[in-house]
Amino acid sequence: MKLNRREALSVGLGGIFLATMPGLSAAATLEELTAAFTGGATPGTDGITLTTPEIAENGNTVPVEIDAPGAVAIMLVASGNPEPAVATFTFGPAAGRQFAATRIRLAKTQDVYALAKMADGSILQAQATVKVTIGGCGG
Repeated sequence: MKLNRREALSVGLGGIFLATMPGLSAAATLEELTAAFTGGATPGTDGITLTTPEIAENGNTVPVEIDAPGAVAIMLVASGNPEPAVATFTFGPAAGRQFAATRIRLAKTQDVYALAKMADGSILQAQATVKVTIGGCGG
């Protein structure tokens, strides 16, 4: 395929446009994610439980459980991952329990955060440090 000058210029300008669009060029930071979820509210720590292993032998499948009775949404964030936002769980009025369990991928030893938005508008936060071993030798 041979491009003329006009087509090459169009492709180049299109690439620049896509690279400068918000949300496409870089991952959000932990602070940006937290501020967007909380709306600037200061999170409390009582009423939310984050369960993770202390040491994960395989960073590809790290089990995580979050229990936040009364929550309408829970956001899970891994601070050391290239894309820190891991998952957001939303609970409707028919939810019997505000609990989520999943397996996440962790790039390295890091802190994992769970933020819960409660029905009354308050925010709860829990944090756990997970050590990810590399080849069983530590990391």
